[in-house]
Amino acid sequence: MDIAILGSLAGGIGLFLLGMHLMTQGLRQAAGKSLKNVLHAATQSRLKGLLSGTLITALVQSSSAVTVATIGFVNAGLLTIPQSVAVIYGCNIGTTMTGWLVALIGFKFKISAFALPIIALGMLLNTVASKERFRQIGFALAGFGVFFIGLDFLKGSFEDLEKNIDLTVISVLPFSLLLFLVAGFMLTFLMQASAASMAITLSLAATGSISITAAAALVIGANLGTTSTAMLAVIGATPNAKRIAAAHVIFNVITGAVGFSLLILFSSQVNSLHNQDIISTVTLLALFHTIFNVLGVAIMWPLTDMMVKLLQRRFLSQEENISKPQYLDKNILSTPYLAVEAMSMELGRVSRLCSSMALAAVSEEGPNPPQLEKELTSVMTLVSAVGKFNQQIAQQNLDPDITDILPSSLRTARYLNEIARLSTRLVDYHETLENISDSSIKQNVFIFKKDISKLLQASRIERESDTQSEPARKILHKLEYNYQALKTEILNAATSGKLDSTESVTLLDALSHLRRLAEQAEKSSSYWSSMLPIHSRGASSATSA
Repeated sequence: MDIAILGSLAGGIGLFLLGMHLMTQGLRQAAGKSLKNVLHAATQSRLKGLLSGTLITALVQSSSAVTVATIGFVNAGLLTIPQSVAVIYGCNIGTTMTGWLVALIGFKFKISAFALPIIALGMLLNTVASKERFRQIGFALAGFGVFFIGLDFLKGSFEDLEKNIDLTVISVLPFSLLLFLVAGFMLTFLMQASAASMAITLSLAATGSISITAAAALVIGANLGTTSTAMLAVIGATPNAKRIAAAHVIFNVITGAVGFSLLILFSSQVNSLHNQDIISTVTLLALFHTIFNVLGVAIMWPLTDMMVKLLQRRFLSQEENISKPQYLDKNILSTPYLAVEAMSMELGRVSRLCSSMALAAVSEEGPNPPQLEKELTSVMTLVSAVGKFNQQIAQQNLDPDITDILPSSLRTARYLNEIARLSTRLVDYHETLENISDSSIKQNVFIFKKDISKLLQASRIERESDTQSEPARKILHKLEYNYQALKTEILNAATSGKLDSTESVTLLDALSHLRRLAEQAEKSSSYWSSMLPIHSRGASSATSA
């Protein structure tokens, strides 16, 4: 075989993958918040989730990109597992658009006649546009053109390959359809792109290198191969990410079984239809790909609730481990808006843990010191994970509003870490605060601690509430006034001899410790509220460090 044929084949695959990458990245960056808003609309019903997954995947030509975005929404609490599963169903239907693009455009026209001008137009737009969104659309257009240039190379390469190697001999082997199915799976696994496998399959079929039934088996294998992308993506990921990946695998396996059964049952009819030349080869394959994916949805739709209940009982170990992040998922880093959303949810989780520690420590009814030390270690681990995730987000192509938010998230993490540390050390003052010799001071200290508990509750970042920093700030102002009054009272008592000097010094240290705990709690709430471009909540100014 001529080495030039192999070079042309490899180059065609490379151009096709490059085009897919440019299209996906360009459209995803151009969408920005729009991708979030469209997917968020899917929360209204499961049917809307299905339609959203189908339309967005058809647009960006990457089911993995939409799957990753869906994982981000589940992690951020914006999509439930059942709704996200519906989006995954839609992703599989949306991937059939690649076949239709090739069938309706790729092999109908002289590709260079429209692909090269599209590339030129895209790069011109990317060069002269003043807005980032239009520059990214330019990249997507260029990718669309490169996509078809790669397809043209593939078609030409397989025409030459067919003259040197007769692939049709494989069709007469026992279990030949199963061999082609495995080949389709391996192609997708190796290239991590089902669209590229589809393009190769359609090119082989269009040039007559393989039979229509063999090509159909390759299509099924490519469909199954997308599960490898999902499984690789969730290694070390969050439990919800693993559940969605598992749903993706279950759906594709069942869909593949449906498609393979249809192929075996109706292979003679498919061959007859193909021989009559009523429908072109690539159109017939695109239609087959669509039919078995739609049938898969029809079969799985009534079984979804049962599957979701099964998945929700799986992957629980990480959720039970308080030191493991539940929302920080590496798969959503390429979509910064979703990544910041996930980081915000993780900070909320850390806030609730720190708030529980602080309230228990202030009330003196909390866990023993070893337990507090263990919880402090967990908080420090989570804060470190948030910091690393923040750095990874910063390395992405960011909009200015996200760039401005990242320092606030680090400040929030820092203050939460300090709340946990102060709570752990507060047990050292329990005896002093409990055994105050002066009854009036003891009563005022009791009131001071109650106000701190109120502030801690006001500063707690709730999962679904519109947390605002203003209530905590008002309580802090009152606390500051009471602290100064209480401090003066203690100093006067020490001067008059009502309090022992050692007791007064220790008591002032304890009150200072409580005051700092309150300040850190208010600051954590304030800076979390300043991440409002992501939360879409009312304005709130951050407290200076």
